[in-house]
Amino acid sequence: MLIIVLLLLALIIWLIAGRVSHATGLPAGRVVYTDTGAWGRLEKPLFSERLRLTGKPDYLVREGEAYVPVEVKSGRAPEGGPYESHVYQLAAYCALVTESHGRRPNYGLIKYADKILAVDYTAELESDLMQLLADIRADSDADDVARSHNSAARCGACGFNEVCEERLA
Repeated sequence: MLIIVLLLLALIIWLIAGRVSHATGLPAGRVVYTDTGAWGRLEKPLFSERLRLTGKPDYLVREGEAYVPVEVKSGRAPEGGPYESHVYQLAAYCALVTESHGRRPNYGLIKYADKILAVDYTAELESDLMQLLADIRADSDADDVARSHNSAARCGACGFNEVCEERLA
């Protein structure tokens, strides 16, 4: 009788662990990096001298020989798919994983409060990311850069709001 009770208890614990794991949104695999601070000391950022890029994904999960970056967002998922800025942030993590681990991720995950969206790390997305990085570097050397959006909220939160001649708020 004791063996049956222990087996039932083990089964219940296993089922609860599966539900908790599923609720985190992390893919099956081993978490090899975390930037949440919830699991102890924070990891050092991923860095690529070649790309002149650094970043800290919220999680990096190893699935067999592959690595999957996971970015966690506190808000709800946008209706039409992930925000472009979130996609490029995840693409940057994919590029950093490629540089630091020598293996190119096939995809990454953006976990919103209400759903998880997979983003394929395609050659096209990688190319777009490299162009974006080149544009950012060119703008950082420019004397004046035009506003790149039409969002009054973004302008209101910008650190250059007081001196910007193109501000919306």
